[in-house]
Amino acid sequence: MTRGPAHVLMPNRNRRPTKFVADAMLGSLARKTRALGFDTTYYSHGDDEGIMRVAKSENRVVLTADKYLAGRARSGRARILFVSGNSDGRRLASMLLAARSSGVTLVRGGSLCSLCGGVLQKIRKSDVAGRVPLAVERHHRLFYRCLACGRYYWKGSHWKKLRWFERILAEVPVATIP
Repeated sequence: MTRGPAHVLMPNRNRRPTKFVADAMLGSLARKTRALGFDTTYYSHGDDEGIMRVAKSENRVVLTADKYLAGRARSGRARILFVSGNSDGRRLASMLLAARSSGVTLVRGGSLCSLCGGVLQKIRKSDVAGRVPLAVERHHRLFYRCLACGRYYWKGSHWKKLRWFERILAEVPVATIP
């Protein structure tokens, strides 16, 4: 068995993906973390007390770029990752470094719907006929559909950016559920 830093878990089918609740300043990062396999709730409306309640009741780690909220979360015994940077790449790297320094365990599951966090199911190309742009249907072979909201996904131009984010994740060992 390979050993890594204490906060990193080896792949384990019995482990659930890390659950986050992202504050209103981190909507784009919330979408990226879902696509990367983290169960992330985007808390876009409400006050600091509300996000703290969600974190505690759902056993979620708070992702925030708000120093005041980070301080309150720490004093309230909530797990918190303070995220800095003004791009998703820098914020993701900051999130990983914060997890390393605070001992928060990161476990990735399969990609989730970036919009709602629902489970993605692989579907046949014939099932997307008339449901995605014709050019997309012609140029792609692999499609997914969110079981919760019905949104369709394919390996388009956004895929390269997600691959880049995965390379950032590779720099800090993160367990992946096979």
